[in-house]
Amino acid sequence: MSRVGKYPVEVPGGVTVSINAGILTAKGKLGELQLPLSSLVETTVEDGKVAVRPLGSLTQARMMWGTTRALVASMVKGVSEGYSKTLEITGTGFRAAVQGSNLVLNLGYSHDVVYPIPQGIKITTPRPTAVVVEGIDKQRVGQVALDIRNFRKPEPYKGKGVRYENETIRRKEGKKK
Repeated sequence: MSRVGKYPVEVPGGVTVSINAGILTAKGKLGELQLPLSSLVETTVEDGKVAVRPLGSLTQARMMWGTTRALVASMVKGVSEGYSKTLEITGTGFRAAVQGSNLVLNLGYSHDVVYPIPQGIKITTPRPTAVVVEGIDKQRVGQVALDIRNFRKPEPYKGKGVRYENETIRRKEGKKK
């Protein structure tokens, strides 16, 4: 039995959730998101709550039960509050800046890394060594933050590179004489 799926998703004020032709749509003050629903689960909207139930006792139906409920909860939170991830840049001369619709990163390479900002994502640099990725889709915010981090992952000897705000880097000792 799904531990996540059995709890209904509370819909906060200012958010409307509707189901049409197998597609769940969530609209809020920050935007609109859509989710195609699986035929293995039954999703209903009633009394300001979204409930998800499996159809049958198939293993696949029980798996989609919790997954669908988690996706709906992420959508509702995204259109009402939004998601953000903060990246820290560590290293001498390493910095980031937003220029137009591109994020320009100086990460110690012979050239600047130019990353085009995707549609629906907002990237800001409050200081040259910090990058904030914001948006309403949890998956896309995480993917964009990962793409930026992958340009120069933190290395274990000096800790230089791009890391998440609360990420801890396992450090190695290095050579001894």
